[in-house]
Amino acid sequence: MNKNSKIYVAGHRGLVGSAIVKNLQAKGYENIIFRTHAELDLTDANAVASFFEAEKPEYVFLAAAKVGGIVANNIYRGDFIYANLMIQNNVVHQSYLHGVQKLMFLGSTCIYPKNCPQPMKEDYLLTDVLEYTNEPYAIAKIAGIKLCESYNLQYDTNFISVMPTNLYGPNDNFDLEKSHVLPALIRKIHLGKALQNDDWQSIQNDLNKLPIEGTTGDASKEEILEKLTKYGITISSEGDVNVEIWGSGKPMREFLWSEDMADACVFLMENRDFKDTYEGTSEVRNTHINIGTGVDISIAELAQLIKNEIGFKGGFIFNTEKPDGTLKKLTDVTKLNALGWKHEVSLENGVQRVYNWYLS
Repeated sequence: MNKNSKIYVAGHRGLVGSAIVKNLQAKGYENIIFRTHAELDLTDANAVASFFEAEKPEYVFLAAAKVGGIVANNIYRGDFIYANLMIQNNVVHQSYLHGVQKLMFLGSTCIYPKNCPQPMKEDYLLTDVLEYTNEPYAIAKIAGIKLCESYNLQYDTNFISVMPTNLYGPNDNFDLEKSHVLPALIRKIHLGKALQNDDWQSIQNDLNKLPIEGTTGDASKEEILEKLTKYGITISSEGDVNVEIWGSGKPMREFLWSEDMADACVFLMENRDFKDTYEGTSEVRNTHINIGTGVDISIAELAQLIKNEIGFKGGFIFNTEKPDGTLKKLTDVTKLNALGWKHEVSLENGVQRVYNWYLS
């Protein structure tokens, strides 16, 4: 890519896409194009075809996806597999038809088997069954990897697939029903601290910014308490506040600062090609690249880290009737490091940054 290359970032408003746009702009790329969902529905094949015909991008970052946490993935199974298959099929196919020089497809490490050996190497893809709760999403992302591989092998395109670990950072989703674990814990613990301090102004400000099931800060205290209780933020008659966490707290998870992830993506687009992602020629498989830190932490330890950062003095209740999901998900980043990139932001520093972003 050069500074004047026409670059299309699909999904520019999300956690991933916004970080990629910020990184590109910081590096001096001046010809970045994007469309909101209202302007371009990527599940609409005709609309995507018209967009590519009109704009003719030279490089594409495919960061658009329907995403969510364990609850959303398990409930909206049909929505997740349909929307993600349609988005990636349309964008990848039109990139081929319109001669895009390089495309990057972003997936997720949930593509790996439920009981995958740890740390998870790229070669472990499709070696066992998937985690049930996010199987539809994972299958869509696996299809995206194979779509890029297959077009590269048949049409000599230059499409790269990267699989980031759990991401967090600016523009994260803090909706308590649909968010991932780290932003959900930040918001719940923040609200728990405010409740503990009888700081209703902070609670009202929070709900006015992001209502909980339609409940804003203008609602009565009784209605607000009802919604907080529903999402596991409770206060006893003695004034003790507890925050509920789904599962046992034992599952281990790896977290990557979203702006680190963006830096890895831009680095790979600038410096590496599809041919650099595999060895041998007899059977080209597992060409995707894990993007992560290679370091994990338990959910209980993560909650304590966030608790310390926010200054919450209450307790945690681990609801073991709720699912834990996969007990350990740690990426092997040997391939990424060998290609020339390593993460910089520690989890402790990242939690501090994202909480400050949330407050602002």
